[in-house]
Amino acid sequence: MEKQQRILFVDDEESIRATLPPLLESHGFLVTAARSVPEALQLISQELFDVLIADLNVGSAGDGFTIVSAMRRTQPDVVTLILTGYPAFESALQAIRQQVDDYLTKPSDIDSLVATIRSKLVARRPPSSISTRPLPDVIEDNLSWIVDHWLAAVKKDSELSAIRLPDGERTDHVPRLLAESVTRVRTKRAGPEVASAAVLHGAARRRQGYTVPLIIREARLLQSVIGSCVQQNLLGIELSHLVPDMIQIWESIQSHLEVSVHAFLGQGDATPAHGHESRRK
Repeated sequence: MEKQQRILFVDDEESIRATLPPLLESHGFLVTAARSVPEALQLISQELFDVLIADLNVGSAGDGFTIVSAMRRTQPDVVTLILTGYPAFESALQAIRQQVDDYLTKPSDIDSLVATIRSKLVARRPPSSISTRPLPDVIEDNLSWIVDHWLAAVKKDSELSAIRLPDGERTDHVPRLLAESVTRVRTKRAGPEVASAAVLHGAARRRQGYTVPLIIREARLLQSVIGSCVQQNLLGIELSHLVPDMIQIWESIQSHLEVSVHAFLGQGDATPAHGHESRRK
């Protein structure tokens, strides 16, 4: 008798967990369902599977990649499929295509899903196809992506975007900050240029009409974008040092922020840039 292919199905929507697994089992699969990331990770550590089907957003946006990453590292020949309800979100789909065997849109037709599973099982991903790199390398390779997405986030913020600046003046400190963060991760210490760059950034933001809360908000948006970058590239990052490396990245941003704020507060007598003097008065 042919061995039943085992599927781990992960989705936090109870209605989908109640309907899709029985349909898959009617086509000869043995299905185990999980409703959360911790439950899925526990199952992955305890049992062997042939296929993983995970919702892209299990609890939080992008958490499906965490499950995929764990599966590919512990059981690298498993077929990995992602379910997404947002097929028009092109940037997410690009990441999905790069990191999993295939993606499926909700609601998924059962016949198409079964056909996809069987075709992917025939052409399983070999274990040797997985390669990882340190976080600093990933940050460097995605520098332009981080800057562009941070700038887009800033422009969506009503208060930050109210301060009219050319894109170059708004983003000029970000590449320097990311380079410093990478240096800190690799050497475990701050580079000598971080203080001077942060001082210049704080003084510039004062002249440009920022407030301290706005400087802090910019830093938080940068942390969020870096987190999104890590999430999208999670399968290609060495996990053994990911947490301490991320801590170093956050500490670098925090150090830059503290020095920038001190410089900002010390520039009270600086001549304001054109267009901001009357507003401050």
